[in-house]
Amino acid sequence: MSIIPGVDLLTTLVQKNYFVDGVTLIGRSVVQQFKSLGSFCLYIGEIIRQAFKPPVRWDLIFQQLEFVGNQSLSIIVLTGFFTGAVFALQIGGIFQIFRAESIMGAATAKALTREMAPLMTAFLLTGRAGSSMTAEIATMRVNEQVDAMEAMAVDPINYLVVPRVIACMCIIPMLCGIFIFIGIIGAYVTGVAVFDVDVGVFVDRIKWMVEPRDIANGLEKAFFFAMIISSIACRYGLKAYGGAKGVGQATTRSVVATLLVILLCDVFITFVQLRL
Repeated sequence: MSIIPGVDLLTTLVQKNYFVDGVTLIGRSVVQQFKSLGSFCLYIGEIIRQAFKPPVRWDLIFQQLEFVGNQSLSIIVLTGFFTGAVFALQIGGIFQIFRAESIMGAATAKALTREMAPLMTAFLLTGRAGSSMTAEIATMRVNEQVDAMEAMAVDPINYLVVPRVIACMCIIPMLCGIFIFIGIIGAYVTGVAVFDVDVGVFVDRIKWMVEPRDIANGLEKAFFFAMIISSIACRYGLKAYGGAKGVGQATTRSVVATLLVILLCDVFITFVQLRL
């Protein structure tokens, strides 16, 4: 019997190569993740380089502005109104205990500007616009249309990716601003109709608590989220393979990866904004 507990088990695992195989598997996975990260960083660098390289495809940019912005406006308005109304309803019930209903509008506006509006806008646009971008480019990839572009000396990143990235970075912060405005209207309706908050007090508390910096921080988040949504969506589309099944898999992976990256970056951006 071994003097040191666990040594016999470790020796058995090493002799049967279980331990070595496990370490090898983990090592390969880590190396593969670093390779993927490096490849994605090179991809982002290529997008930036192509964005400043002629020709500027204004027609494609305006098409994407219409697709991402105009066609998403209705869902942004509806979601913003109900989000603001529901949040005000929940937080108003808490403030009512302390007879502080007058600041419910300010608290809702503060939450919308700094966190809820950019995050909800990013989630909505990921599901509606990001998934569509991935599916469209993935279909072109599996049908060899992207290969045909390369054969005609047309850079796929310049033609397919850059217009989408530019359009998203321009329009998504605007949609975030609309979300904030409509959300505050929803909170106003809830505050006045349900909690009988005075209109003047409601507006005055918002002016007192919400600063221009809060709005700027929310729009900054929306700007970075726009770059994440468009770049990841196009990346998965360009890497798709395997026919119709591959298009579906690429779209699903794109949405999941985008949401995870948005949440991760949201923590980092919030930390930086609070420290500045």
